[in-house]
Amino acid sequence: MFAFNPPVKTRNQSNSKSEAKSFAERIIYWTIVLTPVWWLLGLQTIIYPVVSAFLLIAGLRLDKLIKKSLPICNWAWLGMVFAALWTNIFGLETIGFEALKTAATLFTLFKGYLMIFACMTLPFWHRIRVQTITRAVSLMATSYSILLTIQLLILFGLGPQEHFLPPLARLIPGEKTSLMVKFAEIQPFFGIPLPRTDLYTADPPILGVCGLLCFFMCLSETNKNWRKLALAGSFISLIISQSRLAWVCFPLVWLIIYCFRSGLARQAYLWVISIISLFAAVLSLTIKDLIASPLATFNSARADSSKDREYIVSATIDAWKESPWLGWGIMEKTASWGNGAFVLPLGTFSSYAQVLYVHGIFGFIFFVTALISTLCSFWQPAIKGNQLCQRAFGCLIALYLLIHATNLTWMVIYFWFFFIWLGAILSQLQQQGLDVTEWEELSNRF
Repeated sequence: MFAFNPPVKTRNQSNSKSEAKSFAERIIYWTIVLTPVWWLLGLQTIIYPVVSAFLLIAGLRLDKLIKKSLPICNWAWLGMVFAALWTNIFGLETIGFEALKTAATLFTLFKGYLMIFACMTLPFWHRIRVQTITRAVSLMATSYSILLTIQLLILFGLGPQEHFLPPLARLIPGEKTSLMVKFAEIQPFFGIPLPRTDLYTADPPILGVCGLLCFFMCLSETNKNWRKLALAGSFISLIISQSRLAWVCFPLVWLIIYCFRSGLARQAYLWVISIISLFAAVLSLTIKDLIASPLATFNSARADSSKDREYIVSATIDAWKESPWLGWGIMEKTASWGNGAFVLPLGTFSSYAQVLYVHGIFGFIFFVTALISTLCSFWQPAIKGNQLCQRAFGCLIALYLLIHATNLTWMVIYFWFFFIWLGAILSQLQQQGLDVTEWEELSNRF
């Protein structure tokens, strides 16, 4: 273990070093910063997985696999890729490998689990620094404020506008709904009409997830002005998304970070159980009643949406029970309600139900292993005082709650940079091997 004493840099020295980006850093940096351009062109679902796959292949060297071992969580995500592929093949075989369905299934795997593995592995095969990703995300998050202001001016000045399909998106085969550029519109929330928008994403709740993750990533931005703008943009996008679960997860992440910094992390579960039991005793309620009451209020904010999600998830679980071990392999079955007015594929919402339905218990074991191993990778450094790992740990807890309401393989394309950030932190840990005191000094700089 070597001593690490970061030299004090002047502003000019810091700027000159930040400009000396590696080839991979430059590509990732500008891909993140130019997010509004890809959105307006309709290229988001193509460019992010292509960039991550290209850099992964470009950085693949046998000596790197031998000399620089990847964390267990990276291998777990690769295992999930192969588990998903195996069950996908079984499912596609039942329909004779129909061309369009096969292409759609494999592309979903490509822009889902494979992209997660690629993003978390890139920092181990290329020089990709945490501060580079943070600066790029800060600039992108700042654009949230600009675009949201423009959308609200259009909404209140010109009224609701028709969505449109970008020109290049027309060339991409398959479903086009997620490629539409949508404007802000008024939707009821607790019966109050309020503006809501998707912005760069395919669905408002995904914008809430992005806003939450970007907020805690941008806390590490060293430039005070960019940090303020990025935090403002992230918070505004979180609010306007009207994502109830993201709102709940936002203070939860702060609570987790506080527990780490106050030394309560090891006893956190005891505090939570004790506090819940205390409230239940004081109010003469059972634990079930205590949870049910706020949950009913939570669901009443967007009652129709909550009922639709509950119906689809329930139908997904019922379909999984028909093929519990290997699942169905593909998302082919649908559920309809309202006399056929609404039709959605099973597995549309909860990632946990979707993995069971598509990949069965076999795939679910790999999925849970990947989630837990990723979380555990940040636990020990977080306990030892690494602030970056504390934020990463809190964000992962929030993400694991959020994917219960929205499919991970559908929305990960919009926060792919989060997994590069995670990989960069783990790579930095591996390369520097800092002890607790040194990590505290380093993390305090961010």
